[in-house]
Amino acid sequence: MTGHTRRNVLRGTAAIALAGGTMALGGGPAAATVPAASAAPGGSPFYEGVFAPVTEELTAFSLPVTGRIPRGLNGRYLRNGPNAFGIEDPRAHHWMIGPGMVHGVRLRNGRAEWYRNRWVRSAAVAGKLGETYPGPVPEDDFACNTHVIPYKGRILATQESGPLPYELDGELNTVRPYDFRGTLSGAFAAHTKYDAHADELHAIAYYPAWDHVRHIVVDRTGKVTRTTRIPMPAGSMVHDFGLTERHVVVIDIPVSFDPEAARSGAPVPYVWDDHHAARVGVMPREGGPVRWFEVDPVFYSHTLNAYDEGAAVVMDLTTYPAPFFVAGRDSGGPAATGTPALDRWTIDLEHGRVHQRRIDDRPQEFPRVNEARVSRRHRYGYSAAAADFFAAYETVDGVPPDKAFSSALIKQDLLRGTSEVHRLPKAAAAGEAVFVPRDADGHKAAEDDGYALAYVHNPERGASDLVILAAQDFTGEPVARIHLPGLVPLGFHGSWVPDA
Repeated sequence: MTGHTRRNVLRGTAAIALAGGTMALGGGPAAATVPAASAAPGGSPFYEGVFAPVTEELTAFSLPVTGRIPRGLNGRYLRNGPNAFGIEDPRAHHWMIGPGMVHGVRLRNGRAEWYRNRWVRSAAVAGKLGETYPGPVPEDDFACNTHVIPYKGRILATQESGPLPYELDGELNTVRPYDFRGTLSGAFAAHTKYDAHADELHAIAYYPAWDHVRHIVVDRTGKVTRTTRIPMPAGSMVHDFGLTERHVVVIDIPVSFDPEAARSGAPVPYVWDDHHAARVGVMPREGGPVRWFEVDPVFYSHTLNAYDEGAAVVMDLTTYPAPFFVAGRDSGGPAATGTPALDRWTIDLEHGRVHQRRIDDRPQEFPRVNEARVSRRHRYGYSAAAADFFAAYETVDGVPPDKAFSSALIKQDLLRGTSEVHRLPKAAAAGEAVFVPRDADGHKAAEDDGYALAYVHNPERGASDLVILAAQDFTGEPVARIHLPGLVPLGFHGSWVPDA
């Protein structure tokens, strides 16, 4: 590997995120606090309002509930996201590289037993908290801030472009970096796809120093059994991907690593490149040659799901209009020239073309599917529309945010071509909605027989609620609202972790 590591490419993102402030401990590691003034420095939409970092780790038991929690929901609802602290000047920082904080609610037998929020303990975070980091520090150490997933009885916080996942215990304490029983070398990914039918975990990993991306397969034993290198010399950002029963789908977008920006100390050295053609690649799941197809330039953010349909691959995804500025434009976070929408790309392998179709042009992000349908044909999808999120992203000069944006959760019926909208008050910013089957064996039930869970800001309390919707009565009143003791800032991705 060359001299480009996360420490010198992203200027040591953990060090940037932690520079300049002093951490105070209140009651030991389980009650760490940060001075409010340094935790929410202002001057950026990503450090104010519903994005404002929380300043302490909370633990609350026997949470108050409006409505009734279904007794069959036994497990933990977890969500990860950046939560910076010790930032004196937000202009020297970027929202997406804040150290990860995982928020969680424990449900059992119709009760909300507890809420916890915990920073992921990288070596830098542990040091600022006055804690001892156990064991050797990994080369690309970072407090993974993008996703949190269950895998083989473990809980893993994940990040793209370098760091190993961090394993958490059932109370969200950081255990250690996790390398899949010693079989993972090199970078991992923020987004993984778990194929329940094959009992395989798939990921696409990229790294600034590589001239390729890697398709990683973890088999039913929990070990990496195959890594396939896919040439991609432009150093593209590959945040997500698609998986079908027979294929892996990789999207090469015009956002590329900029070595000069890295050398100059840019916190996120990735730039939009108009000379970089957008394309989508399809590779057999077992490895082999990749077929590339050119597509209209967009910024591809997230996959809803993908599946095979005869000689075609169908992929539903959210995209932003081009150009998209990952590093931002002096806003402290990404900047967009428009809002994201839900698209369907049908990749015709027989005739060598891609049909791009807009499914829903309403602003929406973080699309999710019933996890039992990953890599197989799906009918339903769930996404979030948060007015504050889109307003923060649309900070490019000449593109003022649309003040009419509303907050809502959206359910798509992709068979009928219809949708249902669960509307929320404008100030009630909603995070990603995760589908949870009603029964533990969701494979045998109707695809939408279950619940959609999301953290929603409650402006009346100045805190967040965990909202539980019946997926088959999506526009109706929530089944339950669990009232949390603090704010869950708008962040990234989460998962339902069922009891074993």
